[in-house]
Amino acid sequence: MALILRESDVQDLIEMDEVIASLEQAMRELGEGEAQNEPRRRAFAPDGLLNVLFASYPGGKCTGLKAYTVSNGRVRFLVAMFRLDGALEALIEADFMGAYRTGAATAVAAKALGLSGSTTVALIGSGWQAATQALALSRVLEIKELRVFSRSADRRAAFAAEQGEQLGVPIVDSPSAEAAVRGADIVVTVTTSHTPVLQAEWVEPHALVAAIGSNYRSRVEVPPELVERAQTVVVDQLADAQLESGDLIQAHEAGKFDWSQAVELGSVVAGRWERPERPGITLFESHGIALWDLAAASVVVAAARRRGGYDEVEFLI
Repeated sequence: MALILRESDVQDLIEMDEVIASLEQAMRELGEGEAQNEPRRRAFAPDGLLNVLFASYPGGKCTGLKAYTVSNGRVRFLVAMFRLDGALEALIEADFMGAYRTGAATAVAAKALGLSGSTTVALIGSGWQAATQALALSRVLEIKELRVFSRSADRRAAFAAEQGEQLGVPIVDSPSAEAAVRGADIVVTVTTSHTPVLQAEWVEPHALVAAIGSNYRSRVEVPPELVERAQTVVVDQLADAQLESGDLIQAHEAGKFDWSQAVELGSVVAGRWERPERPGITLFESHGIALWDLAAASVVVAAARRRGGYDEVEFLI
């Protein structure tokens, strides 16, 4: 019997610590050549857009795909998870779960890249994706201060108040992106911007910059000068980044970045990356891959099976 899990079910079941652990295992398997991931593919229609991405996660005992449509300002997400024997395990409404897995990926990157100790985090963006970034980082790091900036003063003030209460860390409502970024150890950009939301000279020479929103050729969150300045550029998967990382594509076209410089996150997690002797800026280009969705789905489905009481259907057994 296949589980049918809706958004409310996922919100009831999901735990960030479990998603982080599963995603870390999945990326280690990808780095070691055991897991497999295929880049996102897009099909354009007169009234919308279909996106499909798929992967195999042996450690989670599953394969599957994520499909989502964009039409009339609405996005609908679905994850179909199969057991390794081919039977359908679950159909999951996956908007909330997607935000969790994206936050978890940043936490996995921060941990794998060796960030530790008391850190100052800057968030550019104040939507719910920013909230799960903050939540995930709080699970792997000691955050001494979290700064947030977005164009809406009301939204960032509300975000600061809510996150301060939920995370129990000092939250600063920053008056500008520059005020948020200068002095920060970790900078996370969570926007849909088509122009850079920060400047290279604002970024500390040891900082990790996690760019989350640049998953179209036309979207840019960080300037080519920052890409050029980065000592290490980490991507979730090279084939994926070459198709859709606006930040890196535009830096490459400007002659400020070569694809041979990119390191895949799986290699970092699997210990196949040699850490530089001297600290420098690390740029993590996070665009979202199907393997992350399977990592999150595997723990959500396991929790649903343990708890019981969720809808099931006899389908593709």
